[in-house]
Amino acid sequence: MAIAATTQTAVSVRSPFAVLKRSLSAIFNGLINVAEANPRYLQILQLQALSDEQLAKKGLRREDIVMHVFGHWM
Repeated sequence: MAIAATTQTAVSVRSPFAVLKRSLSAIFNGLINVAEANPRYLQILQLQALSDEQLAKKGLRREDIVMHVFGHWM
C-alpha cells in the first residue's frame, strides 16, 4: 500500500505580491487575447502554415511574412 503525502503552500490572497501577480497576469492574458483576435495575426498563421514552395508562388519568403502582413504599419 502506498502512502501519498502532499503539502500546500498558502499564499495570502491579500498579499501585495499575490495581488500584483494576479493583476499582471490578467493584463498580459488580455493583451494576448486581443493580439490573437486580430485578423492580421490569423493571416500570419495561415501564411506560416504554407510550404516554402507555396509561399514562393505567392512571391513571399518565410522571413518576409510579418513585413508583408504588417508592412504599412512598419
